[in-house]
Amino acid sequence: MHTLILEVQLHIPTSTSRKAKRSVVQSLVRRIDDRHGVAAAEVDHLDLHQRCGIGVAVVGAEPGHLDEVADDIERLLWGEPRVDVLDIDRSWWSSE
Repeated sequence: MHTLILEVQLHIPTSTSRKAKRSVVQSLVRRIDDRHGVAAAEVDHLDLHQRCGIGVAVVGAEPGHLDEVADDIERLLWGEPRVDVLDIDRSWWSSE
């Protein structure tokens, strides 16, 4: 079993409140989950209205497949006009 963790840091320049931020973040998290069936959640900068940290966990048997899923998630985030991607880190864990 292999696990890939994405730690995503985003800037939401048009957000003027935490409510506006929540709308953007929940939409992104829902799209990531619906598209890939992974675990995704807002995990950092909860008290700020223009910063966001999202954690994504991808679990599977083949590391290559996990890389493909992560690449697609990154493309989705980089293509999202409502956010600026500040950083994306990948961490691996394997039971082998």
